Amino acid sequence: MNDKDVLGQIHDLVAEEHRLRDAGGSDEERARLAAVEQQLDQCWDLLRRRRAREDAGQDPTAERVRPSSEVESYLQ
Repeated sequence: MNDKDVLGQIHDLVAEEHRLRDAGGSDEERARLAAVEQQLDQCWDLLRRRRAREDAGQDPTAERVRPSSEVESYLQ
């Protein structure tokens, strides 16, 4: 996966997030929205870490998606 792939996934998830927000709010849609938001956080985290590695002259492909629990715990 390269930066372009990650950005493509972010674009797709943002489009789905907008669709879900506009749809209303069944329990299923709210649950999916929460999952999409977590996936977006994971993608942005991965992209930032990949770019930091590249800026430091390291291999950005060594970075992997971190678990949602780890990414989401930054705010706590």
